[in-house]
Amino acid sequence: MSPAPSPIVRRRRLGQALRRLRETAGLTGDQVIERIGWASASKLSRLENGRSRPDLGDVLDLLDLYGVDGESRDELIAVTRDAGNTRAWLRAYPVMTPQQRDWAELEAGCVDIREYAPSYVPGLLQTPEYARLRLVSAHPLASPAVDGLSPDGLENQIHARIARQALLTRRHDAPRYDAVLEETALTGRGGPPDILRGQAAHLRRVGALPNVTIRVLPRTATVANWYLAHTSFSIYRFADPQDPETVAVETLERDMFVNEADEVRHYATVYDWLRDAALSPEDSMQWLIEAAETLHATVRPPAQRRAPDQHLSS
Repeated sequence: MSPAPSPIVRRRRLGQALRRLRETAGLTGDQVIERIGWASASKLSRLENGRSRPDLGDVLDLLDLYGVDGESRDELIAVTRDAGNTRAWLRAYPVMTPQQRDWAELEAGCVDIREYAPSYVPGLLQTPEYARLRLVSAHPLASPAVDGLSPDGLENQIHARIARQALLTRRHDAPRYDAVLEETALTGRGGPPDILRGQAAHLRRVGALPNVTIRVLPRTATVANWYLAHTSFSIYRFADPQDPETVAVETLERDMFVNEADEVRHYATVYDWLRDAALSPEDSMQWLIEAAETLHATVRPPAQRRAPDQHLSS
């Protein structure tokens, strides 16, 4: 059984196909808008950039204009339906927040996910306590439109992040998941020792899944020819080979998605370098055990409140 297709990837696939058809027809965007009679000049741009949920009627108008028929037409109609079918998909994520929805849509339909994290544990591997820490620590930078630290808002964001993790344990179509985590993401400034200790234990449990591989990159490791990775990133490959392999890069202000083949290959090469420099999966599990023991020794019991001196109590 293949996983359900990713709506967000199908939107991008549809947009790329529509742009190619327009260019092959020798038409500008303004000419298309004029011939079809759309009131909004931005509608075509949003469709071609995969930024809007497509309306089947709009796509049929474009296919008629471009003279698309036969199997090609049937394929694009099927892709359009998948791209717009978010209602049934979202029922699997009842607490999904807008901030998490794009990531969950991207992960849907994946058969392979590779992630590199230099300074934090990726969302698919986080404990609730670690997720809460990450959300609270970043709250001063959040947009005013984001419901950040109200009790309901914070808990919904945490539950949404944890809900995404269900894809790693799906019974029939769980993706292969491979992650390289920098040692610094699990030590020092990563968080209080008790939270990091719980996170290390969770990574050992998740790393025992047959479809999950976790590697730790020591701070002393040399990557390729002394290469330094610029940022964290995730690479997604999908069941349908026509769905473009996609790289996601999380930045401070917005998330960036790349699916140009040459750029994706560059990220894949960097990932191979990082993976080859990291500890083996077995040594990484041992590293996590030792890290948890060190963090356990760091956690101190709360200080006992000193009883008042007797001669001051009168």
